[in-house]
Amino acid sequence: MKKLLTPFEKGTLKFKNHLVMAPMTRSRAINNLPNELMATYYAQRSGAGLIITEGTSPSPEGLGYPRIPGIYSDAQIQGWKKVTDAVHHNQSKIFLQLMHTGRIAHIANLPDGLQPVSPSGIKAAGEIYTDSLGMQEHSVPQELSLEGINKIINDFVTASKNAVSAGFDGIELHGANGYLLEQFLNPNVNIREDQYGGNYINRSRLTIEIARAVAEAIGKDKVGIRFSPFSQLSDQKPYDEAEVHNTYAHLSIELNKIGIAYIHLLSSPDITEKTYQTIRDAFSNILIFSSGLTPETAEKRLQDSTADLVAFGRSFLSNPDFVKRIENNRSLNDVDYNTLYTPGETGYTDYPADSYIN
Repeated sequence: MKKLLTPFEKGTLKFKNHLVMAPMTRSRAINNLPNELMATYYAQRSGAGLIITEGTSPSPEGLGYPRIPGIYSDAQIQGWKKVTDAVHHNQSKIFLQLMHTGRIAHIANLPDGLQPVSPSGIKAAGEIYTDSLGMQEHSVPQELSLEGINKIINDFVTASKNAVSAGFDGIELHGANGYLLEQFLNPNVNIREDQYGGNYINRSRLTIEIARAVAEAIGKDKVGIRFSPFSQLSDQKPYDEAEVHNTYAHLSIELNKIGIAYIHLLSSPDITEKTYQTIRDAFSNILIFSSGLTPETAEKRLQDSTADLVAFGRSFLSNPDFVKRIENNRSLNDVDYNTLYTPGETGYTDYPADSYIN
């Protein structure tokens, strides 16, 4: 049997297989509330040993995009309970990804009176969709004060506690794809002159402080983080290769000291083997590898121990029974890119499948 399909166990974490469903924004949370349709979607895909949810805001200020869920209100906690119950019914585990979009936002997607925030007041290039105004340029963010940074940390802690109350097995901090935590890491976006800006140690400070505070609040075995070294998504302009390497080497060492459960690495064609190997060597817990995998290349990474778990996004998106398709060597459904972020069932819960659960 393929290692992909065999049970996984390390420390306190036990999954029915080595397959992870990667986090994917789907924009079905009307009024930012998780709902029955979302519960159906995740239940369909609970052949995965571990599901990581779509990016979920820890606070109203972090919503950024239209129709993404939050985890800061009682109603949201109750909505997410429907999801966790459905996934646990099929003996899968589920982590909530906490995503603060920072400057990748528009005020039309935020509650009235709120403005996007970022380490510095540098507007992101490009446009973002809003339900009320269509495509718009990103809003100019407000530079976070030290008081604002402390609030961000507290928001993540509260959101993590809320996630546990909603039945999640843990949380994943979104430190990738150009959102708030990565905005602090990138010297082209973070031009602060205080303890959260300047050298890579200072720019890494917020990520480490949030990880430590959340681990203390809910347990280090319930905390993971996602990184995308060398990524240029969301107007993350490239910076010195050695500086990137030092940043992620430092983060891996410090997160290993905290003892969080995993690092989820979103691979990039530009990531150097040196940086990858440094993360692998510095971090002794679980390494999840994601992006561009096939069942065959994923199996190879498990066999040669360059990854402990492997994550798939689009394959799970369009194939609710993806695990069964691997097991039976069956072809995959194509993704309907026109319905990735539209409301409703179409392109969400209506992909064909012979059987949903492995």
